[in-house]
Amino acid sequence: MRSSSTSLRTRLAALCAGVAATAALIAAGGSSAHAADTPLRDLAAAKGKVIGTAVTGSKLTGTYGDLAGSQFGSLTPGNAMKWESVEPARGTFDWTEADQIVAFAQAHGQQVRGHTLVWHNQNPGWLTNGSWTSAQLATLLQDHISTEVGRYKGRIAAWDVVNEPFNEDGTYRTSLWYNGLGTDYIANALTWAHAADPAAKLYINDYNVEGVNAKSTALYNLVKSLKERGVPIDGVGLQAHLILGQVPSTLQQNIQRFADLGVDVAITELDVRMALPADSAKLSQQAADYKAVTAACVAVTRCVNLTVWGFADSDSWVESTFPGYGAATPYDATYAPKPAYYAIAEALGGTTTTPPTGACSATYSVVNQWNTGFTGQVRIACSGAALSSWKATWAYGAGQQVTQAWNASCTQSGAAVTCTNASYNGTVPDGGSVTFGFNGTWNGGNPVPTVTLG
Repeated sequence: MRSSSTSLRTRLAALCAGVAATAALIAAGGSSAHAADTPLRDLAAAKGKVIGTAVTGSKLTGTYGDLAGSQFGSLTPGNAMKWESVEPARGTFDWTEADQIVAFAQAHGQQVRGHTLVWHNQNPGWLTNGSWTSAQLATLLQDHISTEVGRYKGRIAAWDVVNEPFNEDGTYRTSLWYNGLGTDYIANALTWAHAADPAAKLYINDYNVEGVNAKSTALYNLVKSLKERGVPIDGVGLQAHLILGQVPSTLQQNIQRFADLGVDVAITELDVRMALPADSAKLSQQAADYKAVTAACVAVTRCVNLTVWGFADSDSWVESTFPGYGAATPYDATYAPKPAYYAIAEALGGTTTTPPTGACSATYSVVNQWNTGFTGQVRIACSGAALSSWKATWAYGAGQQVTQAWNASCTQSGAAVTCTNASYNGTVPDGGSVTFGFNGTWNGGNPVPTVTLG
């Protein structure tokens, strides 16, 4: 295990780099331009699609809640509806977060995608550690599905009923369900879910099935067989946890072949991770990847939903799961839209484009340094845009502290510094600039951070 200080420095450095790279492409007008953009949910609706995001219930307030409610047409509980969350002890249920997300969605005119009923992962210990006969296991699964789907009957648009049933080579994954019930656990789960809520759309969901390959072909053959047997199956979910620059060339072809079976397709867990630190080239490639996936969905009538797995980097699973990777979502950790956001909008038919690179920029410099002190300066300049007010933010990477400032009002919380214009210098005309300065302390290092304008 890494020390906490090393981990903090690593994460802070990655955050600074990501913010810097985002700023280079979004520039000063990003947040105000974003506020005026047509919301993604409206752009998607005009194309006959629903765009969604996975959410954490406890975060549905403030800026996170505002964006989740205004930009997206559907919500997927990231963890709140998984078996270990809803029934941590046998017969003891906790619906708190799931109910919260469903209520939030109803209040904001959104659909809910239920996730997930049958999975090999995130099951409660009492279930995985038990010794069950096949009959007992079937009863437990049927009761779980009937209870959860029944609780939200009429309030869930679609369920990921069965999650990740296949290995990479297309064979069935060994799991509690496959080992105990055989392949029919899938058909039975779908049948029980349909009985509990006949109106909900029922999906099988998996990863690495975005392009045509052995795994997606196994999923295709399963769905075809289920349809032929009359088992209720309405759609397939392609998770789309992608790596930068690796959108499968056969994505649209694959979506279409499932659609041709007579089922809907959803991109259910889209993110595009990159090796940290982020930079402008990586963010540009990420935008192209998001645009390609969105365009593939738009091109196929029965691709009905595109859901990102967390919309902000601060709420993404990637960094903790794939060390050294991150910056995978359409918004940065401060909820500023990244190039990927604008790329999604464009693929959905929006006219919004990324604000001009370098329209307004902020440059940080150390003009004097001694022993444990320094004088810093930030110059804000515009070319091709203008500002009526400004806010400059940055994060120190080596414990520096601002002690006083002039020509700006500056505050610091931990590593994060925020400086806003004085009453007399908020206006920065096209072709003009303003400068503010500050004194600070340092100890051991005084690296130059990158400033974000907002």
